Amino acid sequence: MGDILTEIIQQKRLEVAQAKLTEPEKALLAREQALPPPLDFAAALRKPRFAIPVALIAEIKKASPSKGLIAPDFDVEKIAGAYSAAGASAMSVLTDEKFFQGHLSYIEVAKKSSGGRVPILRKDFIIDEYQVLQARAYGADAILLIMAALDDATATMLQEKAQSFGLGVLVEVHDAAELQRALSIGADIIGINNRNLHTFEVDLQTTARLVPNIPSGKIIVSESGIARNEDIVLLAQTGVHAALVGESLMRAASTAQGLDIHALQTMIHELFRNAES
Repeated sequence: MGDILTEIIQQKRLEVAQAKLTEPEKALLAREQALPPPLDFAAALRKPRFAIPVALIAEIKKASPSKGLIAPDFDVEKIAGAYSAAGASAMSVLTDEKFFQGHLSYIEVAKKSSGGRVPILRKDFIIDEYQVLQARAYGADAILLIMAALDDATATMLQEKAQSFGLGVLVEVHDAAELQRALSIGADIIGINNRNLHTFEVDLQTTARLVPNIPSGKIIVSESGIARNEDIVLLAQTGVHAALVGESLMRAASTAQGLDIHALQTMIHELFRNAES
């Protein structure tokens, strides 16, 4: 692990230990049992809401370690509603508090604001089975597993735990070695992160390089650095099924006058403008 990722994981271990004391598994199970079944994350990614054959996973993100504060005027309810109305097939919600200024409660807000019709991915650094139960208990439909942060045994354990709750699992990789590890644990949804988590540098060609090594039948998601219509067109040409877009959408919504929902929706239509139905 690189410096940034190492620091995040060390912090996450402390947070998980504290969370287990604050909200024990018994309490989470009680919450989980009161919820309806999770939405089908994989099926949503196979059905883009635009004519272009790339589904949009729209991300709700206030800040990041590399860019600092991204969205000063941050309203999860309004953003999630706008994403749903503008054609997002799924939403990614950052729940890491220290590094991304996220919160678990944002999952519930996003789910309610979208009418419970759009699958929600919990975007966090998941290292413990407790976090999987936590994700389900707060209404997530899918979780992210980052191969750079996990050994194969832990990744397998977490994936199986998620599947036992009916959650989708997006397994994230950045290079060929991580891709092979993801395939070896039976990942069905492969996320290619164009951002190197060791340096936080971004290269969209990372997706183009790795896609040919992914067997047919897998769902491929490209993550990070996607900001232009040309990027979406390129991803469609490489065979990607979905694009996770966060920072460019958040910045489009953040204006000097505050949160601009119209600008946010305009940005989404701009990304997909050449092939909308």
